[in-house]
This record gives sequence, structure tokens and C-alpha cells, in this order.
Amino acid sequence: MGHIADIIKYEGDNSTFVWKHPCEDFNTMTQLIVHESQEAVFFMNGQALDSFGAGRYTLETQNIPQIGKYIERNARKGDPFHCEVYFINKAVQMAIKWGTDSRVRFIDPNYGVPLEIGACGELNLMVSDSRKLLIKLVGTMKGIAWDDRAGGFTKSLSASFRPLISTEVKSNLASSIKERNINILEIDENLSMLSDVLKKNIVPGFEEYGLTIPEFYVTNVVLPEEDPNFKKIRELHALSLQKKMVEAETTIKTARAESEAAVTAAERQAVIEKETTATERLRREAERELIRAQAEAQKVKLSGFAEAEVMRAKGYTEKDVIQADVQKAYAESLGNINIGGSGGGAAGDVLGLGVGLAAAGAMSSQFGEMFKGFAQQPAAEEETQPAKIICGKCGSEVPANSKFCLECGTKIENLAENEMICPACGKKTIKGKFCMECGASLIAKCAKCGAELPNGAKFCLECGEKL
Repeated sequence: MGHIADIIKYEGDNSTFVWKHPCEDFNTMTQLIVHESQEAVFFMNGQALDSFGAGRYTLETQNIPQIGKYIERNARKGDPFHCEVYFINKAVQMAIKWGTDSRVRFIDPNYGVPLEIGACGELNLMVSDSRKLLIKLVGTMKGIAWDDRAGGFTKSLSASFRPLISTEVKSNLASSIKERNINILEIDENLSMLSDVLKKNIVPGFEEYGLTIPEFYVTNVVLPEEDPNFKKIRELHALSLQKKMVEAETTIKTARAESEAAVTAAERQAVIEKETTATERLRREAERELIRAQAEAQKVKLSGFAEAEVMRAKGYTEKDVIQADVQKAYAESLGNINIGGSGGGAAGDVLGLGVGLAAAGAMSSQFGEMFKGFAQQPAAEEETQPAKIICGKCGSEVPANSKFCLECGTKIENLAENEMICPACGKKTIKGKFCMECGASLIAKCAKCGAELPNGAKFCLECGEKL
């Protein structure tokens, strides 16, 4: 103070928010140094004229056009010019504490009881408009102390804005909790949301003074722990939580039971599908076997028909073939008669022939009777048929040497008197009401009247329905 400054700069710590240079007399040779995160503002006659960002400046007319006319006039006279220089710290001021100066009356929306609550926290502050900051503060806060004896400008600034913060918090805290139906006992889970809501209401008040709040934090909502109403709310909340836990446990057990039932049902369905698939496979195999048997039976049948047609075309029947074979065998037996042991020769043959003729003469009457029988009973011989058996499935008669039924194609098997072929699965089983292999019913019933039917029946014995 009292001399012309050669260099104007501020190199204090970051805790200083606004700093006024103590020297107010400068000339055109004075150097201005502005560090990063700083801004310098020149005042003259209480009016903010020029501002400078980070850099090194020589106070010349072209550098400070707003006060250039003053510099030029004083330079001609050889006198320095007089003005004030403020350094503004534009770095963010961290962790500035705030808190409500009294409790806020709050009606709990869930239980309807009155409570007294408060809040506190921290904020980060920075300059958004240096001119507005200086004009508003210098113009409205006369005689603000800049030195450490009064606590510094930052502390004064914090004290100046405490009423604004407290008022906005008290006005919006209770309403924010009600609007969002926040349980007062779970308030800590919603501090971030409350911080954002309160910040929106507080920032406009700071912007009026060229300041802004990058971050605003509600770190604690003060609850009335000793209030009887609050204790009652805690008890009710504990009971509600216990009830919810029981309901949740019941829900989990129910869900687990339903899940286990679903798994069991799925396993059963898988077994049923597997059994169904196996049954279907067996059914298809049986159908294929039946088709092959029917085809084989049809082949045998057609072969027999063809052979019969050939014999008929040649003019003889099966009876003729049998008689011819018998006569041939008889003739061969007569020719092989050995008279006198193992000896032989021509004499033996002649003797044998004579004996044979004699025997033939002696037995002529018997042979005559035998052949007479053939001659007298041709019709009976024609009616003689090979032995037949009954198909165990459809009841049709088939030749005893047949391998398949000519009617249904079922493979013929040697059956005991108490055995039969199941019509459903085609396997041998004991006669009864149900198959021992597949469990199918062995008793045929009329589809019209339901009467029981014998195997091989083509018409119902009760109603006459064609089967």
C-alpha cells in the first residue's frame, strides 16, 4: 500500500474464494499475472470494467480497453492510474458444510403421526459469473471483511448463504418425502434422490450471485429417536417386516412345492411318453409282421391254386397221384420178394416170380376186394381231406401243415388244449379272459349288443349283426 505495484498476482492457497489485491495504484509498466483456475476483474469507481483469464499481461491501452482512457490521461500527466483488482478463484470449493438451523415438522404419510426432522450435508461451490459475483456481493454486502481476522471471505460467504440453503431444505424436504411415499425409517436408502431434488431448488438462489453448485449432498436426515411417536412407528415397522418375512417364506415354500410338483409331473409325462413310444413301436412291428404273414399266406394260397390248376389241366387230381404212388410202391414190394434166402440168380427170380404169381393168385380175392373198394367208393375218396387245425386268432380252419392262417395271416404255432393266440399282440397265451402278455381282452364282443362271441364267429348269436 502507498506505492505503485510492478506486478499484480495472487499465489495464495485454494481455500480463498475471492481476494482483493492490496495495491490500488498502477502504471502502464505494471505486469498482471493470472494463474490457471483464476480470473482477475478490474474495478474503477465501483464499476466492474475489464476481466482477464489465465495468462501474463502488461497493462496497456489495448489490453484494458474499458479503462484505457484513464490510463492514457494519467500517462500524459505522468501519474499512475487508480483502480481495484479482484482475483476470483474459479476452482471448485469442496465439502462446504450445510445444515438446517431447526427441525422441520413432518406428518408421516404411512402412520399419520407428527414428527420433527432435520437434515445436514455438504456441497461443492464454484464461480459461474465473476462480474455478477463481485457486483452482487460488493453492492449488497458493505464492508465485507477480506482478512483472516474476520474469518475470511469464504467463511463469510458460507454464512451468507446458510439461510438460503436452510430455507429451501426445510421447505422441500418434507414435501419430497411425502410425494414419493418414502418410509421415514428407510430414508437413508433415498438420500441420493433427495439430494437431487433439493439441489434443483437451491441452485437458482446461488446463480443470482454468479455462483453455481456442481454437487449437493444430503448426508443425513436427523430423526427424532426419543419421540414416543417415532418409537411406535419403529415397533409397527418391525411387526410389518416380520409379517412380510413370514409371507415371503410361505411364498417360497409354495413356489418350491409347485416346482417339485411340476418336475414330478414332467418326469411322469416323460415315462408315459417313453412307454407310449415303446408300445407304438411294438404295435408297428406287429403290424409289419402281420403284413408279412398275410403276404406269405397269400403266396402259399396262390401257389396252391396254381398247382391245382396245372393238375386240373393235365386231367388228374390229387387222388390219382396218391393211388399211383400206392400201386407203384406195391409193385416194387412184389418185385423185391426173395425166395430161398440170400441166394438168387435167374432160377431164383423165376421161382420168386412164380411164388409171387401164386401169392397173387391166392390173394387175388383180397386184392380184388381192396381195389373193389377203390372202385366202389370214388366219391368218398374224393371227399377225403387232409387233417385241419383251428387258427388261434380268428378261429378259421387251416391245413395241419400250414405255417400261416389263410384268413388272417397269423403264424400257426403248436398250441396245447388250454392255449390260444392273442388277437391283440399275436403271442401264445393261456385261454382266459385276458392275455398274459399284453393284458388285452380275449373275449370278443358284439359291437352292437355287447354279447360275447366265440372265436371265428361271423355273425352275432344274439342280434345277428355281421361281424
